[in-house]
Amino acid sequence: MDDLERRLKEHELPGGAPQATLTSVAQRAEREGLVDVAYTTVDSPMGDLLLAATPFGLARVAYPLNGFDSVLAELARRLSPRVVEAPARLDRVRRELDEYFEGSRREFDLPLDLSVASGFSRRVLEATARVGFGELASYREVARAAGSERAVRAAGSALGRNPVPVVVPCHRVLRTGGGLGGYTGGLDKKRFLLDLEGLEV
Repeated sequence: MDDLERRLKEHELPGGAPQATLTSVAQRAEREGLVDVAYTTVDSPMGDLLLAATPFGLARVAYPLNGFDSVLAELARRLSPRVVEAPARLDRVRRELDEYFEGSRREFDLPLDLSVASGFSRRVLEATARVGFGELASYREVARAAGSERAVRAAGSALGRNPVPVVVPCHRVLRTGGGLGGYTGGLDKKRFLLDLEGLEV
């Protein structure tokens, strides 16, 4: 939540006006090109997700591990302080996620903004994005595809910081021996996604 939204929420008006005011402010900011990061929250079979996008593409899919305030603060710090709730900007992302969870979509067709990652970490995310629906890879294979087969631990760390899980499918990356490894949203979510894709681990 940006500072303007927070101040408006603190000064509630009678008759439920604050939400209408916030919506109006968000719409005006978007019309005037003042929204650098648009966000919304959506329901999913794994619980609520926060989605955020810049004009360049989807920048964040977040699980509410400790609520979403820390995610919004991170977006403001790392991308732009002009973070505004603008659900319409995320309609395409929401639709593709719904289709994926319903089983009718096997790959995402979304522009991504991976600017929070660079160097080897960025290459790890790009390699992981190429692991197809129903396929598995190991951390070592992803590290090799990113240019450094021996940097297995660094590849795991990069995937642990994956800003767009589900869409960049780090759930399809396992330990070299076949163990699940870790997952930002928790191993229950990793198992759910693997089961959804018919993958037995």
